[in-house]
Amino acid sequence: MCIGKIFRENAKKNPNKVCFVFEDKEWTLAEVEEFSNKVANLFKSHGYRKGDAIGLMLENRPEFVCLWLGLSKIGVITALINHNLRQNSLLHSINVAKCQALIFGDDFTDAVREISNQLGGVRLYSFPGQRVESSVDRGDIGERQLGKLLEETNSSPPNLDDVGFHDRLLYIYTSGTTGLPKAAVITHSRYVFLAGAISYQVWFKRSDRFYSPLPLYHTAGGAMSAGQAVIYGACVVIRRKFSASAYFSDIVKYNCTIAQYIGEMCRYILATPPKSTDTQHKIRIIFGNGLRPQIWKEFVERFKIPKVAEFYGATEGNANIANVDNKFGAIGFVSRIIPSVYPISIIKVDPYSGEPVRDANGLCIPCQPGEPGVFIGKISSNNPARAFLGYVNEKESEKKIVRDVFCKGDSAFLSGDIIVSDEFGYLYFKDRTGDTFRWKGENVSTSEVEGVVSNLVDFKDCVVYGVEVPGSEGRAGMAAIVDKNNSINFNKLADGLKKALPPYARPMFIRILSEVEMTGTYKMKKLDLQKESFDPSLIKDSLYYCDQNGTYSPLTADIYSQIQNGKIRL
Repeated sequence: MCIGKIFRENAKKNPNKVCFVFEDKEWTLAEVEEFSNKVANLFKSHGYRKGDAIGLMLENRPEFVCLWLGLSKIGVITALINHNLRQNSLLHSINVAKCQALIFGDDFTDAVREISNQLGGVRLYSFPGQRVESSVDRGDIGERQLGKLLEETNSSPPNLDDVGFHDRLLYIYTSGTTGLPKAAVITHSRYVFLAGAISYQVWFKRSDRFYSPLPLYHTAGGAMSAGQAVIYGACVVIRRKFSASAYFSDIVKYNCTIAQYIGEMCRYILATPPKSTDTQHKIRIIFGNGLRPQIWKEFVERFKIPKVAEFYGATEGNANIANVDNKFGAIGFVSRIIPSVYPISIIKVDPYSGEPVRDANGLCIPCQPGEPGVFIGKISSNNPARAFLGYVNEKESEKKIVRDVFCKGDSAFLSGDIIVSDEFGYLYFKDRTGDTFRWKGENVSTSEVEGVVSNLVDFKDCVVYGVEVPGSEGRAGMAAIVDKNNSINFNKLADGLKKALPPYARPMFIRILSEVEMTGTYKMKKLDLQKESFDPSLIKDSLYYCDQNGTYSPLTADIYSQIQNGKIRL
């Protein structure tokens, strides 16, 4: 059964049930069904057929879901494009998905105009946003006015018999922390699994009201939250854009019982001044991924959260787990008694290259408790939940598969994430492969250091990475911290790091930023920062180094030269 049929059944059973709330407007199941039918009928009349791809570049709002739901009813695949992308990144996202058309919010007309001459035969449809829609049929870059066209389209239910459970539904892009975004394939069955797995693992109820300020173009917001409305007919409150100060105020206002977070959101929320709405909510569960252990307890205690359901998974992956019993800091659980029955495992890898370590027989080596390794999902083509669908680009897909894992001929999805299990089977996130670096003969987890540094500087944005130092083995730690007001107390920072981290894990260099580039899932990009290293001739920002006294002193051109020629040893 395709997504369109599932939603249609929900709408028939409870046509007047509210499934989306956005600002001051409520959308019932019947209204979403009618709108999506119009979308299906319009695009079918424009010649689009099963297997075609259309890009969708729209801000958070219920129509975002209605548009891709409608396109799915005629078998069209929707590529959910990050609306923050511009120029080459935007063009790449459209091209890699082989989009025949692009639907974009009119707030993004300028961004589309910048690349319009390079779009070839891609047809353009502008959807009304905050601006008043033009009365003309076509705009200045040849775009059709989609709002006007839909008003003139009938809402009769299209035939859904040609759309199958295993057909492609969406292309959802990876966040692009290390390069251009890759388009991951999401089938109808995969979407049901994404929404259903978290629902059953965490015990969601159809009577729950969900709060999600996450981008709808990513899996977390677009499938795991919005999917509760699409698959189960639950009510999901959508916010246009995340606001730390409004997070719990919104939850109280909309009477939500489940709230979602991702990445650094919880740290931003924790950094807001305390107010009465912090604990006036009716939340029974918050769920998401990326709640750092360093702030977990403080967040739960301040906001009186009964249960945290931290989950782990990749958009393109087949390995998903969840912390369902409120275990502090854990992302999931695999029983130590019968680990082989689980379709997931942790294998030994080189922490820098990410390549699996193999035994004398050429097979991968499972990690023991306390031993970090890469999280993998065993691939089974006969099981939709265990299949690896990969990316639109098949060469990129092959890079994520490891073969001859535990027996000759088997295969698994290689997540690229370093995970460690404790003696009971609880799993904990450590780092990304490639982010871990070695200094003074010891491995350093950037994720762990970032959490410590951020806590010491009042929850400011911080990224940590390794940089090469002439004459030294490995890489020295460098922390880039966003501090617009120059409020950091470096003595307090140095003292705090001495107490919290071993000497080899303490950053040798500090860079003060006015801002840091973020992905749509609130992850910070560090590749360009790492390339610039600690060279003051390349960097205009303030730089500091850890001197022989263990304090942070300004890194001048002269100091840099002395480090380069070995006169100053770190």
